[in-house]
Amino acid sequence: MNKTYITIMPDKAGSFLKASFIISKEGGNIIRVNYNKTVDIHTLFIEVSASEQQHELITKKLHKIGYLPEKKDEKQAILIVLKLEDKPGTVTPTLKIIDKYNINITYMNSQENGTQYQYFKMGLLVDNPDEVKKLLEDLSKICEVKVIDYNVTEKSLDNTVFYISFANKMRNLLDLDQKQTNEVIVNSNRIMQILEERNESPLKTFDYIFRFAKFVQEHKGLNFHSIVTKEAINDEVNLYLFEVSCGSNTIIFEYKNELLFIDCGFACYQNEMTSLFYRTFANFDSYKKKLFITHSDIDHTGLMDLFDEIYMSQNCFENFRLEQKDEPNFREQNPLHAPYCKLSKIITGYKAPKLKNARIIGTKEDDEPYSKIGTLDFGNLHFDVIEENGGHVKGDTILVCENPRIVFTGDIIVNIKGFSDEQREFNTLAPYLMTSVNVDSTKATANRKSLIEKYAGYKLYPAHGPAIV
Repeated sequence: MNKTYITIMPDKAGSFLKASFIISKEGGNIIRVNYNKTVDIHTLFIEVSASEQQHELITKKLHKIGYLPEKKDEKQAILIVLKLEDKPGTVTPTLKIIDKYNINITYMNSQENGTQYQYFKMGLLVDNPDEVKKLLEDLSKICEVKVIDYNVTEKSLDNTVFYISFANKMRNLLDLDQKQTNEVIVNSNRIMQILEERNESPLKTFDYIFRFAKFVQEHKGLNFHSIVTKEAINDEVNLYLFEVSCGSNTIIFEYKNELLFIDCGFACYQNEMTSLFYRTFANFDSYKKKLFITHSDIDHTGLMDLFDEIYMSQNCFENFRLEQKDEPNFREQNPLHAPYCKLSKIITGYKAPKLKNARIIGTKEDDEPYSKIGTLDFGNLHFDVIEENGGHVKGDTILVCENPRIVFTGDIIVNIKGFSDEQREFNTLAPYLMTSVNVDSTKATANRKSLIEKYAGYKLYPAHGPAIV
């Protein structure tokens, strides 16, 4: 099993050597190390592969030498602000938490401000950064916490505070539990490490992650926007194109009392999307609903459990099967994409879908750029289902209809020129944090060019942006 140790080390030669000796002696294998002095002079991330028993021994010995400290001789000051409801007794639970950690309050100030909240400013004298981490985690469970200063000499309390502050921002924004918060810290650090190799600023990395999370959250409820376009495909079938600001397009074919969806957006927008469907289709509950998934990325698959039948490629099915076994899916098997994918699942509330309604269309058995794996019929429309060779992601498929001449391209083609301002802003975030949205950019570029050439004269429906005529 793998475990990431967030260690606190002295800023002197030989510190990491000491830790590595302990890990190797207990049979652990260091598989990742990251340290960035710009962010934090003492915090070092060490990911170790070892058995559970070996991890217990490693943890015990790292604690013993102070690298996972419980106490520290030199006390340091931290100034925080607690946002509490302005009513009797609300400060008491916070004082109990502070007392639980045996932390001295050196300063406290608060007064009414004409609102339903009071802001309690507290100066705390702490023994070590681990105390700060635990304290802030507990306080943030019951109220909003902001760290505004680290000590009276203006010297930065560097040990983990940067990561804790970032994690608390994400916790408050997304209402995360402790396990999710730890996942955010670890995977944010992994993204930072990847981008450092491109000489990117570590602070820029955390800024982009927070912007991504904030964008997703801010576009819920009344701020959820979608451009809706309706067109008649023929006398019997209508097509509805939903271009949302955040996530993939959703396309719906309507034929009598049946609906065929192509992709279905982020999980966190289930309420907003279903409300949109009810407004669009007066008798939405009475329709039989089918879904076709172009590929397994989470911005296309968030609402899968709502459908009676779900059509996909064999590779797409295998991707979800891996997730159900709590194993890395195809994109997460790429080290450059894994941390972003894991963060995105937390931010958007994604859960591995149930597969009882899955219908496998076919299996790709070669490495040709495009291979027909089956067909799909809806109303009087006939589609060829064609799988790409994994340039974007394994299992990626397109739908081609010869009459009329239309193609549903998934993410192989996106209409950047047609993006709204919101779509353009959102679609700049993922490529930066993943370094590329494609598993194999060379394949993806060639496949995109081939698709455009082969289907010249067809109307293309991309997964992001309006149709291309």
